[in-house]
Amino acid sequence: MGLNKKTVDDINVKGKRVLVRCDFNVPLKDGVITDETRIVAALPTIKKLINDGGKVILCSHLGKVKNGPNEGESLAPVAVRLSEKLGKEVKFVADYNVTGEAATKAVAEMKDGDVVLLQNTRFRGKEETKNGEEFSKELADLADDYVCDAFGSSHRAHASVAGVTKFITEKGGSNVVGYLMQKEINFLGNAVENPVRPFVAILGGAKVADKLNVISNLLEKCDTLIIGGGMAFTFLKAQGLEIGKSLVDEEKIDYCKEMMAKAEKLGKKLILPVDAAVADAFPNPIDAEIPVDYVDVENIPADKIGLDIGPKSAELFAEAAKTAKTVVWNGPMGVFENPVLAKGTIAVAKALAETDATTIIGGGDSAAAVNQLGFADKMSHISTGGGASLEFLEGKELPGVAAADDKE
Repeated sequence: MGLNKKTVDDINVKGKRVLVRCDFNVPLKDGVITDETRIVAALPTIKKLINDGGKVILCSHLGKVKNGPNEGESLAPVAVRLSEKLGKEVKFVADYNVTGEAATKAVAEMKDGDVVLLQNTRFRGKEETKNGEEFSKELADLADDYVCDAFGSSHRAHASVAGVTKFITEKGGSNVVGYLMQKEINFLGNAVENPVRPFVAILGGAKVADKLNVISNLLEKCDTLIIGGGMAFTFLKAQGLEIGKSLVDEEKIDYCKEMMAKAEKLGKKLILPVDAAVADAFPNPIDAEIPVDYVDVENIPADKIGLDIGPKSAELFAEAAKTAKTVVWNGPMGVFENPVLAKGTIAVAKALAETDATTIIGGGDSAAAVNQLGFADKMSHISTGGGASLEFLEGKELPGVAAADDKE
């Protein structure tokens, strides 16, 4: 995958119309934004383009938009918050058509340094999600250049992420990445393709099935692979151990055997839990008080379910992480939403916070855990995209990255 992409620093947008794909997919409750992380993350790129005297046209999706355009999934609250953060008016084009007459008129009236926000791109339904040519061209018609700064959407070949670039190129414009995308490519891309060694990868989460290609690709790239979370039990079962009522991907037991053989053949360390927190049943509700026992993995009772790594595993994982120069972590070690079952995840987060290594957190639940535990400022990089970061770790080419122009 070519990772040397043109960025906003490589183009001059003075007096030009520049379309910026952001990730404003923020959580809303009764029309109020409950977490503005993604808005704040987009500001450096937007400010740079304003300061350069560009006419800045922002677009993004919000929510899944299952039942067609609706006010509940409108980007109107984002425009208000953006205006406050930028200290200047962000003109919102409320038209559900996204690129219709209202948008064309708003863009035509722009002065250098003005900012316009278009309506939710998913209000165009399948035209957006199936990368429709017509919608892609309408987006491109509004602008001279295009900036992709939505890493969280960059693994999806949608019109506002990928399709639009073709038409920008046709008219002689540039397709570049913003600062947020650049940072993701630098950290995630280079961690996998060109890591400073030793390179330790830590994988968790529930299912082996979700991480098949990640496990296989990382085994080729890393020096040590640590596996915790629910998916560890399928590996333990593949070793012939009794795992009681713990989560298991029956169809993936042979795959786990293959991966253990692959690690051995490549001379890589594959570290599995040596003990586990077990209980009678999954907590209900998820954060309910729950009595647990810590047992060695050889002694998991047949009527118990494993819900977190135990203290010996936490220490083992932490020690391995501390030997690294580069660490990538994706997926929690247990049911971290429960205080009793968060200990394994906390121990790993703490170990990464204390190491001098480059620490990269691969979005999703791991990012949530690190943020909630207050370790965010101790990590080198926390990815803004769960699905996108996983595909990066699989070694896949991301449409949103591939579509940007390469540096000469």
